[in-house]
Amino acid sequence: MSAPQLPARERNRRPLVIGIIAAIVVIVVVIVLIVVNRSNADDSASGATPKTVSIGVADASEPYWKTYSTLAKDKYNVTIKLVNFSDYSQPNPALSQGQTDLNEFQHIQYLANYNVTTGSDLQPIGATAVYPLPLYSTKYSTPSELPEGAKVAIPNDAVNEARGLLVLQAADLITLKDGGNAFSTVTDIETKKVDVTALDASQTANALKSNSVAAAIVNQNFATQAGFQKDEAIFKDDPSSTSAAPYVNVFVAQNKDKNNSLYLDLAKLYHTASVEKGVQEANNDTAVFRDTSAADLQKELATVESDAKAAAK
Repeated sequence: MSAPQLPARERNRRPLVIGIIAAIVVIVVVIVLIVVNRSNADDSASGATPKTVSIGVADASEPYWKTYSTLAKDKYNVTIKLVNFSDYSQPNPALSQGQTDLNEFQHIQYLANYNVTTGSDLQPIGATAVYPLPLYSTKYSTPSELPEGAKVAIPNDAVNEARGLLVLQAADLITLKDGGNAFSTVTDIETKKVDVTALDASQTANALKSNSVAAAIVNQNFATQAGFQKDEAIFKDDPSSTSAAPYVNVFVAQNKDKNNSLYLDLAKLYHTASVEKGVQEANNDTAVFRDTSAADLQKELATVESDAKAAAK
């Protein structure tokens, strides 16, 4: 008879459980590392390094800037910080001093005047749009209908006076010395069909509505306030013409950043369809978008700066 067997002891399962848990932890860690590495690889491939870019503007409350900022975050992982200025004299000094990275509020002529008068070297890196400068009349439907000697009002500030004169020249109402430029004044009128009167920009619409003048150059914001519709203008400058080139609105950077690839991409982002739609809604469909290259914008700036220096002599 065989010796009695002791009952088998219950197997210790603790090492097995610990092994299973350890294996699960390893798998989870591997998965997390794969996800993180893939995310980093994607970011590296797209150049999407987290960054904040500050842009000086004069209309930060407009909804299209929210659209723009969302796109910048989604596409480039860039947080846009809008710095709003109510006074046009402030954004360029802020950019020059490094308080902002870029600005977008001005056209080339304004920038050229700033650079020349302050000795700065800010540079345009991307075009946005041109806003045609309209000629209005409550009595006549075309410039050719204006009678000899009719009074025509234009803005008298340095930026808009020259442009107003160029509009009248394009409408065959005057001719300017040497064809005129972005710094022409009424003293440069060589021949004229009409009598040009320079008034404060805020008063040209009022002069027209009171019948003090037969026609008037009215800046878009004052035209809107006066109730003039864009299709009521009897003439406006051609945004594709060479005379309109100084009035292309631009993104601007410090000279050292004019080739910054991210800043160039952010300037191009303005021309995304959803942003352009918002810009049109904010400007009564008056914007004429331009995609002029940074190099061509900088070339135009140099030309206008040369004109500014000549005008100052």
